[in-house]
Amino acid sequence: MIYYGADYYPEHWPEDRWAQDARLMQQAGFNVVRLAEFAWSQMEPAPGRYDFAWLDRAIDVLAAHGIRVVLGTPTASPPPWLMHNRPELFLVREDNSRATYGGRREYCPTHPLYRTHARQIAQAMAEHYHANPNVIGWQIDNEFGDRCYCENCRAAFQDWLRARYRTLDVLNRCWGTVFWSHEYTAWEQIPVPLANAVISNPGLDLDYRRFISATYVSLQQEQIAILRQRCPDQFITHNFMGFKYDKLDYFDLAEPLDLVTWDNYPRGFWSNEAAPPALLALSHATMRGLKRQNFWVMESQSGITGWQTMGAAPRPGEIRLWAYQAIAHGADGIVFFRWRTARFGAEQFWHGILDHDGQPRRRYAEVAALGSELQRIAAALEATETRTEVAMLLSYDSRFAFQIQPNNPDFDYATHLYDYYAALHRQHIAVDIVGPHADLSGYRMLIVPALYILPDNLAEKLEAFVEGGGTVVLTTRSGVKDFHNTVVDRPLPGLLSTLCGATVDEYDSLYQGSSIPIQAAGNSGITGAATVWCDILVPETAEVLATYGSDFYMGRPAITLNRYGKGRAFYVGTVGDRRLVDSVVRYVLSALNIRPPLKAPEDVEIALRWQADQPLIFALNHSSDTREVALEQPYVDLITDQPVGPVLTLPPKGVAILAPGETRS
Repeated sequence: MIYYGADYYPEHWPEDRWAQDARLMQQAGFNVVRLAEFAWSQMEPAPGRYDFAWLDRAIDVLAAHGIRVVLGTPTASPPPWLMHNRPELFLVREDNSRATYGGRREYCPTHPLYRTHARQIAQAMAEHYHANPNVIGWQIDNEFGDRCYCENCRAAFQDWLRARYRTLDVLNRCWGTVFWSHEYTAWEQIPVPLANAVISNPGLDLDYRRFISATYVSLQQEQIAILRQRCPDQFITHNFMGFKYDKLDYFDLAEPLDLVTWDNYPRGFWSNEAAPPALLALSHATMRGLKRQNFWVMESQSGITGWQTMGAAPRPGEIRLWAYQAIAHGADGIVFFRWRTARFGAEQFWHGILDHDGQPRRRYAEVAALGSELQRIAAALEATETRTEVAMLLSYDSRFAFQIQPNNPDFDYATHLYDYYAALHRQHIAVDIVGPHADLSGYRMLIVPALYILPDNLAEKLEAFVEGGGTVVLTTRSGVKDFHNTVVDRPLPGLLSTLCGATVDEYDSLYQGSSIPIQAAGNSGITGAATVWCDILVPETAEVLATYGSDFYMGRPAITLNRYGKGRAFYVGTVGDRRLVDSVVRYVLSALNIRPPLKAPEDVEIALRWQADQPLIFALNHSSDTREVALEQPYVDLITDQPVGPVLTLPPKGVAILAPGETRS
């Protein structure tokens, strides 16, 4: 079943409008809405006085039109009666300024009073709605979470460190506090890494980022415990913010949830162009990878976005295209933000399916047509899943550490990972995004970009993966630091040197867009330009695949291949331009004989969902021109229920879902 609907705010509209909204939703094929995630002051207008009658009536109106509900706990936006005259409840930013009332997510996540009230509203909602058959699930809070640096968080951080390190001697040794005479003799002396410090200890700074991430996990867990106990038959989720969000360890946040949902805004409000399809696909793959299962899009862009200013409108066909792209990558739910554009408040310009006047127009027609299509193909998508031979490892520890010390001003961990994902996307190869604790046994190829923070157990896991027959692609700045963000005292890539069969003799940091040509060694065909960083390698058991073409390390190895056990380890000693990354990816795919399901133009995305042994091929034309894809066998397009071949013609923004065969089974 595909869940299809919108985020709805009945508290924003006259009650006599609700039935008309529900009727239009039903006509659009909706079967679900999200409600109440910003309605704390409506549900609890005064401390301990709850009013759910209005929400009950809204749920009844929706249910009468076949629409069920995901309820949001409203803790992202606490009411004035809680926050007024309580400055200690507001978070403190990294620059040591304190947030004030008037926005959202301005609370301190460690403050016991805030957390008490958050539990109380969650408990009250759970008690009231646990037996309501029209409530199918819960979303906890909304888009966790900003870092706080207040004194309350400082004390909580010190307690967290005490539990982790037990003694100050251990902490001082792990952080290397002997440097600059920072050896702590009392837990209370330990600061938070404010931006006005000249530079903080990298071990302290990394642990603080871990602490804040763990704080949001524990904040979420308090509400999960309430809902699990009282609402065992309703699922629990949270709306994540995709691959680009980098302040929390999403693997940890996702672990206790029943499913992952995320918020997808391809056009945003910063450009006339939509985000690259590969970047959207990467976010879908990351959200799917958090729990290695299908997911929902809880907020899917349906109109112009913006606060004080506005972005570009979705072009005809884009709302449908973005929805199908999500489904192609494993989405089982598409929920649009928002149903109707608000007339007041901070998001007056963040448009929904309907404009301010509530009249159906082009966007509604597109959403309704898509709803009709999804109803027709629902059975074909039932119990389908994605399967891949290729994975990429996302390390939030490394991501946090590069936030502290990017090494080079032009280096960005997320961009580096995206470059490799985009190269695979251009080859139409499906990829899972996995965390350090994932089971790797089902994969043939694993790309590990810039694994800067490398614990011993992860190094052992990568060795075992390759020794058992897997292929790993490691890149520059891997194995540099241990778990505590301390540089290792061995040749780089540290614990991975034996696996790679090569060490780093010297390195060079390239500034201001400079680059070094890369020349293929032998018949590897790997060429392009080294950018940002150059590791000058000394092979021991490894074979040289490419060398540097200029500067004092001209002719020295840049990329190597080592055969280790039954598998292979590649080491790419630079960041690289697009041409270089593409040639590395093509070389590895060819060596493993990993092929796409269809050959297609670069701007036509090809993705697979499987129903048992039956593949369903999604072909998505992201261009504004007609594209053709050659087919090697007969297919049926499930959307049109028509046979296709020997050429698939896709109109601009067009989509096809291909099942093998001349007739639909």
